[in-house]
Amino acid sequence: MIFLTVGTQFPFDRLVREVDGIFDEGLIGETLFAQIGESPYKPRNFESVSHLEKSEFENYVKQSSGIIGHAGMGTIIAALSNHKPLLAMPRLKRYREAVNDHQMAIAKKFEELGHILVAYDTEDLPRCIRQLKTFVPKERKANPDAVINRIRNFLNNLQTPTESSK
Repeated sequence: MIFLTVGTQFPFDRLVREVDGIFDEGLIGETLFAQIGESPYKPRNFESVSHLEKSEFENYVKQSSGIIGHAGMGTIIAALSNHKPLLAMPRLKRYREAVNDHQMAIAKKFEELGHILVAYDTEDLPRCIRQLKTFVPKERKANPDAVINRIRNFLNNLQTPTESSK
């Protein structure tokens, strides 16, 4: 089962519509369940709900063979924590799906690190859905020392007087 999730804040009809169409083409090849937010669009080819309780969401993630979703941090972390392949498509400001393009930056970074697949627009979805079946995400390893050093450097830079303030 593929789990499609768009998060809880906004619908993401562009993604849901395209996946529904791809389902018609037979590219998915297994059942799909979707959490689509408060959307006027209702998929024809798979069951969907607007929202899930946290425990239900976690169960769908665990039961899935792969996840398709927006490039939100909650979705990315859920996929990585459960060792599930994730195909993410960033919400874009130009389509009024987000207030800025922060999901594009998030998606690019996690893709560079080998953690997720990214469809940057709907044209990329069929190719990426084919890849999702065999994609193995690289394990994400926590590096608390790097975080501590970045915070330390930031704080040190705040304390160091600049030439203009002397």
